[in-house]
Amino acid sequence: MTERTEAAVRLVILLAIGTMAGAAAFTHVHDLSVAHGQPDWIGWANAVAVELMAIYLGLELRARRRARHPVGLVASLLVAFALLSLAAQVAEAEPSVWGWTVAAVPSLAFLALVKVVLSNAPALPPAPEPDQPPVDWDEAPEQTTAAPVPERPADPVPPAVSAPAAVSAPAVILPPRGVVQSNRPHVVGIIR
Repeated sequence: MTERTEAAVRLVILLAIGTMAGAAAFTHVHDLSVAHGQPDWIGWANAVAVELMAIYLGLELRARRRARHPVGLVASLLVAFALLSLAAQVAEAEPSVWGWTVAAVPSLAFLALVKVVLSNAPALPPAPEPDQPPVDWDEAPEQTTAAPVPERPADPVPPAVSAPAAVSAPAVILPPRGVVQSNRPHVVGIIR
């Protein structure tokens, strides 16, 4: 089976599961709304709001990850709407362990699909390095070092007082701004 065929089969399966899970979830939310006194059209409006909001939040989460934006609020809302859908499905079930389990399958299938689809997000390209001109070390200008500073003779110190010996520090020469020293590691990207 070629990659293209496999991708097409995966897409068909994804759409079939998503459609069936969505239809069951829509029906459960609608029926629960109507059972608790809402008119029929408001029941469908509630179903559309709950289920499509969860789908939209899944897509928004993926887009924010790609753009490297914070996802905390969107992820929290996604979990909240998925749990609301799950609660509606379980509330409509026969009051038994199997009734609740079977009624929860559409919502759990939706959550599993969202997790699988979001975990298959394309790898993020490495962060671009700051704008710096390329450096060719073979053509870089020679840097000269300053001549060492001659030590001056120590001032005579009385024998009773001893002073630390004077240490001469070599002159420090920094490279021109924007030039990276060759002995420093280069950072390609930041892992979040």
